[in-house]
Amino acid sequence: MEPPQLGLIEQSFNSRYSNWAREALDELPDNFTITDPCISGHPIVFASGGFLKMSGYSRDQVIGRNGRIFQGHNTCRRSVMEIREAIREEREVEINLLNYRKDGTPFWMLFRMTPVFGKDEGRVIHFVAVQVPILPRRQRRGNGERFCDGIWSNSCRREVCSSSSVELAGVSEADSGCRALEVEEQCEASDTEKQIAATAIRNVLSVLTHYSESTGRLVCEKRFGPNLVSSSLHISLGRIKQSFVLMDPHMPEIPIVYVSDTFLRMTGYARNEFIGQNCSFLTGVDTDPSALHQVSQCLFSSFIGNRFPWFLFLDLKDKSFFWNLLHISPVRNATGKIAYFVGVQIEEGSLDRHGLSPEMRQLSVVGSIKVAVRSSSMSSSSSKAS
Repeated sequence: MEPPQLGLIEQSFNSRYSNWAREALDELPDNFTITDPCISGHPIVFASGGFLKMSGYSRDQVIGRNGRIFQGHNTCRRSVMEIREAIREEREVEINLLNYRKDGTPFWMLFRMTPVFGKDEGRVIHFVAVQVPILPRRQRRGNGERFCDGIWSNSCRREVCSSSSVELAGVSEADSGCRALEVEEQCEASDTEKQIAATAIRNVLSVLTHYSESTGRLVCEKRFGPNLVSSSLHISLGRIKQSFVLMDPHMPEIPIVYVSDTFLRMTGYARNEFIGQNCSFLTGVDTDPSALHQVSQCLFSSFIGNRFPWFLFLDLKDKSFFWNLLHISPVRNATGKIAYFVGVQIEEGSLDRHGLSPEMRQLSVVGSIKVAVRSSSMSSSSSKAS
C-alpha cells in the first residue's frame, strides 16, 4: 500500500472517532470489517480480531485492501453484484456468500453490511460488514437436519473435485473443511446466525456512535438531512478541483447537496454549513436583488445555463465580500432527466494558469460534472438490469 493511501486510511478513521475507538472495537467478539467508500478502491480501514482469526490474514495484509481479496473461483458473481449494488444505493444488504481464507480454504458465511452516515453531512462515511460463518448441517442435527457420509445434504451439499477417492485422512471432523471440495449449492444461514449478525451490527454501530461524540463528528445508522449524492458520485466529483456546488431540484427549496473543497476554501465555510442550504445562503445586504431574481428563475424554470455576476457578502467568517462570476446549468442523468443543477463560481479577477477565460473554465467544469453524473447513473442502471 502506498504511503499517501495509508495516510488517507488513517485519517478516515482517526478524524471521525476518538483514539479509544480501535481498542473498544477490538474487544468485541464479532467478525467484521469497516470500509471507506470515499477512498479510491473502497479499502478496509479496520478489521476486527475475530475477522483476522477467521480469515487467516494479519491486520497489515488486510488494511487498505478491497474485500475482493477474500473472493475466489467459486464465489458467486451474482452475490458480489448484489453487494456492489447495495453500496451504490447506500443501503443494507444481507446475503450468503462463499469466501476464501488466506490458505485457500473456502467457507460459507452470512455477510451483512450496513452504511454509517455522518449526522451533519448526511453522506455515507463508512460501511460496516459483519461475517458470520455458517455452521455445517451436521452440527445442527439436534434441529432434525440430516448429515450423511461426510457430505452436507439439503442446502449445503458438496462434491469431490476430482474423484470420490480424494484422501481426507488427517482432517478433523470438527473442521473437515473444503480444501479438496467444491461447493455445489449455496448454504443457507439459520435464524440463529442471522440474529448473531444483526446483534454484531448493533454492537459495532454503538461503539462508533459513542466514540464519534468526543470528536464532535457524529455518526449514525440512518441518514439525516437532505438526500446527498451517492458515494461513487462523491468520489468522482472530488476529482474535479474547481469551485462549484451541486443542487437537487427535486427537493423543496432546491438545497445544496454537494460542495467542492475549492469552494469551501474560497468562502471560508465548513461543509456542514452549506449542505441543505439553498443559494441564498451566501447573499448579504449588498447583494443585487435583480441578480437573485435571475438565479431563481434559472433554477425554477430548468434554465439551459447562463453566466451572472453575483455580489456575495460573507457574514459568518471574515465579514468580507467579493464579486462572484456564477454559471448555473442543469445536469442530466443517463435517461436525459434533470438530476441536479450545478453552480460554478469564479472570483472576479482570478487568473487561470493555462490562460483560459472565466467562461471557458466554467464550461469545462460543467462538462466534467455532466460526465460524472451520467456515468454514475449508467452504472446504477446497468447494475439493476443485471
